[in-house]
Formats: sequence, structure tokens, C-alpha cells
Amino acid sequence: MKPDVKINTSVVAQTALSLLDDTGLDGLTMRRVADKLGVQPGALYWHVKSKQELLDAMASAIFADAAAGLEAPRASMSWQDWLCDWARQLRRAMLRYQDGAKVFAGASLQEPAVFRATELALRTLEDGGFAVRPAARSVATLLHYTVGFTLEEQAHTAAKAAGGEEHQLIDKHRFPLTAQVYAHDTLFDPDTDECFDYGLAIIVNGMQATHSPDKN
Repeated sequence: MKPDVKINTSVVAQTALSLLDDTGLDGLTMRRVADKLGVQPGALYWHVKSKQELLDAMASAIFADAAAGLEAPRASMSWQDWLCDWARQLRRAMLRYQDGAKVFAGASLQEPAVFRATELALRTLEDGGFAVRPAARSVATLLHYTVGFTLEEQAHTAAKAAGGEEHQLIDKHRFPLTAQVYAHDTLFDPDTDECFDYGLAIIVNGMQATHSPDKN
């Protein structure tokens, strides 16, 4: 760390994120973050009191990156397109770091950026004809899908890099269709962008189909 850089929670979080590609989440320790910053581990506890607080700060940094520039939809933009764009932004932010989704999934976020993004999403759906309760459930569903997809995507990528061959364990006579999709990597499509968008389409089309004034 440069002598003139002041340590604060944001600096600690960004430093920890920069280490993920080398350590992964399992190998990330307070000592390694302190070593990267050139300070004693005890100095970090002025800013993050525990490993969980560090993870929360890291997740907040990921979310802030995803929410940068987020605004209400333009008049010509549908709520479907706005929600899909927001989900893609969040996924890209998590993918910038090894185990980024794992960091995000286990975090507790209490940042103004989170509340602002939630308000924008709820307002966008309200303007699209949703009542608050189904809008909130829809936003939660989209968030859970985005984090879960990215979590599995990163885990699958890591397993393939380690030489995993899951489909070799499948009995092709008992489970022919399962063996087929595993052999061609269809369950975890190599084109993960297209696969993610396929899931998004299912969600937003389901939202469109199930919301109406009498169902709200």
C-alpha cells in the first residue's frame, strides 16, 4: 500500500476483492488483506470487526458497482427490459471476481444504494401496473435467480477448470436423457449469457402472465 493511502472500510473491501482471483473466498483471510495493505491484521479491525463484516463490505462494493448509473427507465423502455438490464448488470458485477456470487449470496446489505435500487425496481413495476406486494415478490424472485445462476455458473466453471467430468458418473442406460444433456453440457450451457437471458425471459414472461388487477 502507498504511504499516502488512508485505510477505510472501502479500501479494505476493495483490497479483499482484488485478492479473490488469487485466493478464492475460502483462502481469503484478514491476514492476507492486511499483508496486501502493508499493515498489521489488528489495524483492520478498526474498520471491519469480523470476517463477516469484511464480506458484507465486499458485497456492498459489488452492489455499488452494479448500481452505478442506475436510473428509472426511459419513457420508451418497458419494465421487462429495465429489470432484465438491471439483472445483467448485477451478474456482470459478481462475475468480475472469483467467487463474487458466493460473497454476495452470504452478505447482509444495509447500504443506501440497495434501498435506492429496490425503490427504483418497485416503482418501475408499480408504473407497469403491479401492486406493491407482487412487485416485491417479483423483485425478490429476479434477485434470487440472478445470484443463484451466477453462483452455479462460477462453481461449474471452477469444477471444469479442475478437470471435473460429472457426466461420466451417469448410467446412460437408466438415465439416457440426463446423460445426453450432461454430455453436451446443456444443463450448464457454455453460452452462459444466452442461458441467463433464457431464464430471465421465463421470469419476466411469468410476471407478465400472472399479474393483473384482480390477482394483485
